[in-house]
Amino acid sequence: MDFKDKVVVVTGGAQGIGRCIAEEFSKAGAQVCVIDKQDGDHFVGDIADKSVLERFASEVIEKYGHVDYLINNALPLMKGIDDCSYEEFEYAMRVGVTAPFYLTKLFAPHFAQGAAIVNISSSRDRMSQPQTESYTAAKGGIAALTHALAVSLAGRARVNSISPGWIETRNKTYSGPDAIQQPAGRVGNPLDIANMVLYLCSSKAGFITGENICIDGGMTHQMIYHGDHGWKLEN
Repeated sequence: MDFKDKVVVVTGGAQGIGRCIAEEFSKAGAQVCVIDKQDGDHFVGDIADKSVLERFASEVIEKYGHVDYLINNALPLMKGIDDCSYEEFEYAMRVGVTAPFYLTKLFAPHFAQGAAIVNISSSRDRMSQPQTESYTAAKGGIAALTHALAVSLAGRARVNSISPGWIETRNKTYSGPDAIQQPAGRVGNPLDIANMVLYLCSSKAGFITGENICIDGGMTHQMIYHGDHGWKLEN
């Protein structure tokens, strides 16, 4: 896929999945604008701050004049009902839902023809572990925001989301039960997500909007019962 001279915005693009997405777009010829809290050769700032989003958007438009693709990837805080404060939960919502909404609003007048938005949700938008409420709520929120924006931006931008499952971002290789428990036979890696992001932004996905695509090696489709096929619940 050729993205020569396309302008791509990636939030949380300094590490992990976001970094892989940014690198793949860059390899395909795109001009990539990254915002991340981590120091580096990109726009450094906290997307939970409205003024930071406004400065970032202004800088992108001043430099390029338009945006082709917006990838809302930044990672919300993960804390649970026992320990998560009101302020921490609100912060997770600002990072995971409010910032993607506001960046879309800021860039909307500047979307180029054929523009696309890809929101990174999580398979936690449909399943949970204990004590993950702030992250899970944020990921559920962006999944719902996706189809709302797809309808509102019809004819201006396609909007889709991806729900990753277990994605290893530290170059660690898993074998044994960690791999076998996944129908695909392995743990995922950032390129599994980046490949789909680029596809959804390409003209090949021109008839796809408002969708959520779960990339989890089949985990959300596997039913597990204690004692079934050797699975055992340990307290």
